Amino acid sequence: MFNDFYGLSGRAFQLTPDPAFYFESLTHRKALSYLSYGLAQGEGFVVITGEVGAGKSTLVAHLMATIDPARLTAAQIVTSKLDGEELVHVVAQAFGLIVEGHDKASALGAIEAFLHDEARAGRRCLLVVDESQNLQLEALEELRMLSNFQLGAHPLLQTLLLGQPEFRTTIQDHPQLEQLRQRVIAAHHLEAMERDEVQAYVEHRLKCVGWEGNPAFDQRVFAELYEASGGVPRRINQVCNRLMLLGAVEQRTRIDGAILSQVLDELQLDGTLQLKLPQLRSKPNDEGSPVDPVAAPVPVDAVALVQVQALLAERDAQIAELQHAVIELANEREAVGTGPTPHEIGTSDAMRALEAKFAALESKMLEQERTIRHTLTMLIEWIEADDASRAAA
Repeated sequence: MFNDFYGLSGRAFQLTPDPAFYFESLTHRKALSYLSYGLAQGEGFVVITGEVGAGKSTLVAHLMATIDPARLTAAQIVTSKLDGEELVHVVAQAFGLIVEGHDKASALGAIEAFLHDEARAGRRCLLVVDESQNLQLEALEELRMLSNFQLGAHPLLQTLLLGQPEFRTTIQDHPQLEQLRQRVIAAHHLEAMERDEVQAYVEHRLKCVGWEGNPAFDQRVFAELYEASGGVPRRINQVCNRLMLLGAVEQRTRIDGAILSQVLDELQLDGTLQLKLPQLRSKPNDEGSPVDPVAAPVPVDAVALVQVQALLAERDAQIAELQHAVIELANEREAVGTGPTPHEIGTSDAMRALEAKFAALESKMLEQERTIRHTLTMLIEWIEADDASRAAA
C-alpha cells in the first residue's frame, strides 16, 4: 500500500533476508572479514553468532551472492533439534543427494562420494548451518566427523555455523566440544548497529527501492528508533514498516516523532515488538559491596518504575515552564494597547514568540503524557504477569 503512495518499487523493510539490501555496518564489516578469511582457509569451522534479527542470514546471503558456483558448492540447512543420525540425512538432502535406504551409513557414504566428485571437478564444498543453537551435542559431533573427509591431504567440506548468543557460550565452554573447538578457524559475534548507523541503514534500504526523499524523516526519529530497537536490524524493519504504512494512511510526506510514538505504542500493545528499556546501574548491597548485574538482575518492573519516575519528573519541569510561559503571555497581552506604536509592534512580536513557545510546550506535554501512560501500562502488565506466575507456583 505505502509503496504506491511513496512511489517505491518494492518493500524496503521486508523481514526475510535479501542480499540486495545488505548494509555494511561496522559489525557486519568485521563479520564479513572473518568469513572471508575463514573461507580462504578452506577447512574447519567458521562460527558467526548474534541476537535474533541481527542480520546473520542476510550477511551469509550477501556472501553467497559473491561466490562463484563454478568454484564452490554451497548447501544450507536450518536446524531444529536434530540428533546425529537425523542431521546426516538432512545434510545429504541439502546437497541434493538421494539416499537409498534410511540408515546413517548409507547417507554418510553418499555424502563422502559426492564430496570426492566435487573435489575432482575442482569445486570446494561449504555447508551453512543456521540456528545452530538447536543442535544436540550428538549432531555437533557428527558435523565434526564430516569435516574429517579428505582427498589426499585436502579437506573436502567446510562448515559455517550460525547461531544465537547461547551457541557462542556452548562452543566456548562445553567440555564435550573440545575437538570441535580446535577446528574453529574464525569466529565473530555480530553486535547490534551503532546509534549513528541507524539513519544510514534506513536510508540505504529506502534507496534500494527508489526512494527520493518522500517521505522525509525528522532527525529525532532515528535517535528514538535506535532507543526502541536497540540497533537490531529486524526490529528497525518492523518499526519502519509500520511507520511507512501509517504515514501512507494519513498521507504524510514527513515522518516525525509523534507518528513514531503512535507506532511504538501499537507494536507494544499487540506484542509484536519488545521495546528496549534502560538498564539500572549496579547498587551496593547491605554490606556495601557492589552487586553484579549479571548475577543479580534488576527486575523488569523496577526498571519500568524508575523510568516512570524520570518521566514524571520531566513532566513536572515542563509544567513549571509552561506556567511561566502563560504568565509571560498574559503580561504581554496586558501591555498591548490600541495604537500601532513601535513599542506595541515590538510587543506583538514578543507575544507571537511566546505563543509559539506555548504551543511547542503544549505539544511536548501531550507526547510526554502518552509516553507515561504507555510505560505505566507495561508496568501494570508485568506486575500482573508476575502475580499470576506466583499464584500458579
